[in-house]
Amino acid sequence: RLHLGDTWLAFLGYTWTPWIITVLAVGEFIVDQLPSTPSRTAPPGFVGRIVTGALSGAAVGTAGGAMIGGLVAGIAGAVIGTLLGHAFRARLAAAFGRDRPAAFIEDAIALGGALVIWTALR
Repeated sequence: RLHLGDTWLAFLGYTWTPWIITVLAVGEFIVDQLPSTPSRTAPPGFVGRIVTGALSGAAVGTAGGAMIGGLVAGIAGAVIGTLLGHAFRARLAAAFGRDRPAAFIEDAIALGGALVIWTALR
């Protein structure tokens, strides 16, 4: 969907890349449900979210002729999304008295947001 063939992000269009990213995303959804999973604001998870946000933003920005702007927007989106998502899920978990329903609602919102973005890029 994004024309990245002549850029350093061309690997995102390789045949296996969507499959690998999909497996990683499904794994993240599964691990996110486990009570032993560290907070998303802990350094490893937070850094991972920032890196993937930057990569995604750079890809969208590059396709639109503004790689740096996309990269910055992706980082900002990752930071804001991580912090707001964490606060939202904590409030939902407190309201439910447990985390699992909050986790499912949060995941549904994330999938819905991804669908909106995917549709907008068509």
